This record gives sequence, structure tokens and C-alpha cells, in this order.
Amino acid sequence: MLLARDYVGYMAREIVKRLLAAEMIEAKAPDALTQRIRLAMMEELTIEDRLSEEVREILSQHADEMRRTGASYQEMYKKVKAQLARERKLILR
Repeated sequence: MLLARDYVGYMAREIVKRLLAAEMIEAKAPDALTQRIRLAMMEELTIEDRLSEEVREILSQHADEMRRTGASYQEMYKKVKAQLARERKLILR
């Protein structure tokens, strides 16, 4: 993840504060809204981390086959990650 968890919380508070100040939204419970925005942002920011973990698991399952065929771990990592991202329609940084 590129951003620290504390900074994500700060950004969520600022989003709510500025939207309320500009009267673009109304919120009966701004703290609850801030929490929901923070969770949504964290979910989005950790997508690539979870995808990378899944790729590592897939490659560890096929480690013997990769050794036998002489496949490069780095190349296979890139290909598997790109394929999973395409299948899931994810945009990676």
C-alpha cells in the first residue's frame, strides 16, 4: 500500500469536512460517514496487495513445474498478475 493508514484516515476526515462545509452533502453522523469512507478507501488501496499475495500462492503451488521447465519466477509473477488483473478488470498502479 502506498499510503499510510493514518493518512487514509486523515483524507477521509478531510473529504467529509469539505463536503459538509461546501453543503454538498448532509450527514447526521459525520463520524460514521468518515469511518465508511476510510474503510472504502482502505479496501481500494489494498486490492493490489491482496492480488500480489494470491499470485505468490499460485506460483508456490506450481514451483516444481516452474523449476522443471526453467521458467523465471519474476516473469511468471508478472504474467499471472497481469492475467488476474485483466480477468477481474482491475486497474493497477
